[in-house]
Amino acid sequence: MPPLTHLTALLVFLLFSGLSHAQYSGVRAADEGGLIVEGARAGAGFRVNGDTVLASPIAGGLLLPVEPGIQLIKSGKQTELYHLSKDPGPGRLRRVPLWLSILPPLIAIGLALIFKEVIISLFAGIWVGAFIAGGFRFEFFLGLIKALLTTIDTYIIDSLNDSGHLSVLVFSLMIGGMVAIISRNGGMAGVVQRMTKYATNPRRGQFVTWLLGVAIFFDDYANTLIVGNTMRSVTDRFRISREKLAYIVDSTAAPVASVAFITTWIGAELGYIGDGIDQVEHFAGTTPYAVFIESLKYSYYPVLTLAFILFLIYQRRDFGAMWDAEARARSTGMVKRVNEEAAGGSEQEDLDPIPGAPLRARNAAIPVAVVVVMTIVGLIDTGLENLSDAMAVPMTTNDWSAVWGALEGGFFGKLGLTIGAADSYVALLWASMSGVLVAMAMTVGQRIMNIEQTIGSLTAGFKAMFSAVMILTLAWALALTTEELHTATFLVELLGEALNPYFLQPVIFVLAAVVSFSTGSSWSTMAILYPIAIPLTWSVAMFSGWDEPDAAGLLYNVISTVLAASVLGDHCSPISDTTILSSLASDCNHIDHVRTQLPYALTVGSVAMACGFLSTVLGGGWTVCLSLMAGGLILLYFVVKLVGRTMAMDD
Repeated sequence: MPPLTHLTALLVFLLFSGLSHAQYSGVRAADEGGLIVEGARAGAGFRVNGDTVLASPIAGGLLLPVEPGIQLIKSGKQTELYHLSKDPGPGRLRRVPLWLSILPPLIAIGLALIFKEVIISLFAGIWVGAFIAGGFRFEFFLGLIKALLTTIDTYIIDSLNDSGHLSVLVFSLMIGGMVAIISRNGGMAGVVQRMTKYATNPRRGQFVTWLLGVAIFFDDYANTLIVGNTMRSVTDRFRISREKLAYIVDSTAAPVASVAFITTWIGAELGYIGDGIDQVEHFAGTTPYAVFIESLKYSYYPVLTLAFILFLIYQRRDFGAMWDAEARARSTGMVKRVNEEAAGGSEQEDLDPIPGAPLRARNAAIPVAVVVVMTIVGLIDTGLENLSDAMAVPMTTNDWSAVWGALEGGFFGKLGLTIGAADSYVALLWASMSGVLVAMAMTVGQRIMNIEQTIGSLTAGFKAMFSAVMILTLAWALALTTEELHTATFLVELLGEALNPYFLQPVIFVLAAVVSFSTGSSWSTMAILYPIAIPLTWSVAMFSGWDEPDAAGLLYNVISTVLAASVLGDHCSPISDTTILSSLASDCNHIDHVRTQLPYALTVGSVAMACGFLSTVLGGGWTVCLSLMAGGLILLYFVVKLVGRTMAMDD
């Protein structure tokens, strides 16, 4: 029996094992609606799908008012997952073993790594998730068919019925269209000509890519799309593999955006941290921004990741699958692995400059600069407007200077409040639209292309991004299944039981990384873990007799750990939106990008986790943290030196 058949048989056995105990004897469906918890006493507390519900006394137990569908019921330390059907009958209530919630992302990730095809793998994961969320109702295989149809009419549609998701899709399409215009009008070729003055060999080409990635710090999506599309021609010139380009692009996007003071991440981060510290009396009156600043000294993973890239570039070394990709590119000039799909014909649009187009770098640099500036303008404008609306006495004007003057605190405090209150999606939409309009105006104004040709280039750019749109949509739909099945709850309960203060940091690091890897989202991981990890850390430290300053240091460490490990899991996950965009922007096979990036991310992540653990043991503080950071940098330098193999053609 082949290994895949063994795996299938095991999954079927486990599935039916869960079905054989589907209806838990302590809970049954009520005829009039809701669930009856038999034997429960009045006053018992219940949470359903995270919300506290009032249970009504009824003969033989308590009645929980719940709607049909998937329900996570928690009382005390007991957590159970049920599916309540709308249709009456003996099988109306099914208990869903909570461990099955991990299957949809595992199946999607596993199939993607095995078959190296992302779209069908994501779809299979959604299908499995829909079937489990439907309560395993086979109904002579009609249940399987219904679950298949549910993937499109519920999960995919719901993933698009989200303003944030639509904003990302529109932003991606607009950036793709802008890149197509500035490629066809010769601007991108002009940039390549300018860049070759500085990027004169493979090592310098990689360094310039890293430098641009760090410079565009304000948003990971903008960073990925701009740097990947801009530097692709430069790196191709020096036979740098697309896998290496995608790695540099991906690893200078989220790490920079997650820790910089003024980014599109800051609002979400501060909101999540605020939810957590609201439950800790010690931090009453302390702003989330102040807590975030204090936690930065423990930001090992983002800093070590950025330095690790430089070590690889400076030493001209790589290891693992990345070395194979680089060796292939240098020796054969094949910067992208050829597979059957590529051999049969590429679907990439022709974005070479039109005949006779002037190679002027400003035709690309100005639209890109407009995107950068308009993103910052959008963040400030929407932030000040939201702050004005939220004031106790609303202001009669939204004038920037008036609202700024009404804010309390110094310059950086006001700036943090402004960015924290901003609508990053609106800012990105404004920026991408502005970039497209400027690119079109410059192209038509210089008579490089007429209106029809320019619009044709714009739509060609949209078409080039269609694969990204499909994959992102499916990844978000898969995330809906993990949310509905409470995958994160299962992982938290599985891995979050260690209560020794010294081991909280590594346990939470592993937990955050696993949740982020499984869900493909660092933001949702932070949203789930911050409200849990912050009060848990404080309670454990206090219960163990720690002084408040030491407990606060541990808390800052855990706050930084959740952020860093979320980014690590995001980097490693093939269903992550930023990983997908990095592959698409770099025109790299997605699974090749994941496969080559994974060893590097795990190497840095292991060192970062060790540094975080030692920070707790040694008492924290700036001196300890900076010393450990230096130690981590030295260790990674020698890891590259000892494990890596030299690229002989990088002279």
